[in-house]
Amino acid sequence: MNLPNKLTLLRITLVPVFMVIVRLNYPYTDFIAAGIFILAALTDTLDGYLARQRCEVTRFGKLLDPLADKLLVSAALLVLVEGGRLEAWVAMIIIGREFAVTGLRAVAAAEGIIIAASPFGKLKTVFQIVAITALLLRNFPFSLWRLPLGSITMSMAVIFTIASGLDYFLRGRAI
Repeated sequence: MNLPNKLTLLRITLVPVFMVIVRLNYPYTDFIAAGIFILAALTDTLDGYLARQRCEVTRFGKLLDPLADKLLVSAALLVLVEGGRLEAWVAMIIIGREFAVTGLRAVAAAEGIIIAASPFGKLKTVFQIVAITALLLRNFPFSLWRLPLGSITMSMAVIFTIASGLDYFLRGRAI
């Protein structure tokens, strides 16, 4: 159990904490939930960086890290849909793509083929994190968040979600 794997487990542990906090109806709970979401998202960047830098990449981490990412984003999307901040069809595109790509990668791995993450996938993740954060902070008192930042970044997230999904399937078409 190395530090990168502990960070991945921390991310998974933060998911239910995030979901409880975001449902509370107290002043600034959106801000606190957004902070927890950002912290969890940052652990994704940090665990991968540390695993590569310290040569601590493990099978456990390779399996659990993408699962933790999907849990975090899916939980946030579901909370946003439930709270009326996001249309269900948007969440379904993103979650559906995650299931499809995970399935493709599992089939490829069974064939001994690794389908590496693409630049589209990295952009998708960045836009998803920014969009979810902006939608969580929609009632934040500063004027910056009054702009339709959540709608704009979520639109970009959907575009990159579709593009990265197509990219994965084009690269994995031989499978």
